[in-house]
Amino acid sequence: MIPLRSLVNTAKLVLPNMRALSAKAGPLVDLAVDNEGIATLTLQRPPVNSLNLDLLQDIDKALDDVVKNKAKAMILTSSAPTTFSAGLDIMEMYKPDMKRVETFWTTLQGVWLKLFGSTFITAAAINGHAPAGGCLLAMSCEYRVMVGGKFSTGLNETALGIVAPRWFMDTMCNTISKRETELALTTGRMFSVEEALKVGLIDEIATDKADCIEKSKKFIKKFDRIPPMARAITKQKIRGDALGWLQKNKQEDLKEFLTFVSNPKVQQSLEMYMQMLKKKAGK
Repeated sequence: MIPLRSLVNTAKLVLPNMRALSAKAGPLVDLAVDNEGIATLTLQRPPVNSLNLDLLQDIDKALDDVVKNKAKAMILTSSAPTTFSAGLDIMEMYKPDMKRVETFWTTLQGVWLKLFGSTFITAAAINGHAPAGGCLLAMSCEYRVMVGGKFSTGLNETALGIVAPRWFMDTMCNTISKRETELALTTGRMFSVEEALKVGLIDEIATDKADCIEKSKKFIKKFDRIPPMARAITKQKIRGDALGWLQKNKQEDLKEFLTFVSNPKVQQSLEMYMQMLKKKAGK
């Protein structure tokens, strides 16, 4: 659960042969589908797509729209030039309104359940840094292509004294080996692009965002001759244990999170972290 790391400018990649879906989903995301039925969901909350309640609600609606428009697949990407998503917005957890923060967490749960358990094909075109919540979104997809360079990804919660929720852990275990997951989570490790490829956290390296999108589409096209129902059921069965745990334990998970954000020591740590970010921004 890591907030934004650095301030960057945003930029949009214009893709050819795209048309808007019937529902735009929300101002913080862009949703479009090409002539082959491949939807592209672009996160566009400047500067680094930190996941606040509003962005999560727009993602949630966009995932519903993908289903309503019967797209066969979806590519998740970002409009920011060097960041996929910097993770959960710290301002949602700092001195929170308890009703809002409850909605924030249940919305995050819902987004994960829809994305991780989707019947349509999913790929993440990771065009920059993807720590914590950004890494979670990418891992929830079936395939990950990341732009090469000095970018990093991983679940680094423990480095800040935070324990990643069970379903974050389950998602990583579903992506890389359990042994690699244990080492990564206990050390708060952030993987370079090359390291992420080596352990299987990503599947391919791209030269730029356009290449990311193209490689994601090539993955999606592999399923052109696979019966969609057989593919979808197989995917959901493989992911069933992780999905089932959160579906059965949503309230318990919510209570644990609310207890966490209500802890005075946690609030003190969040305040110190915010001060550190302000100092860095002022340099």
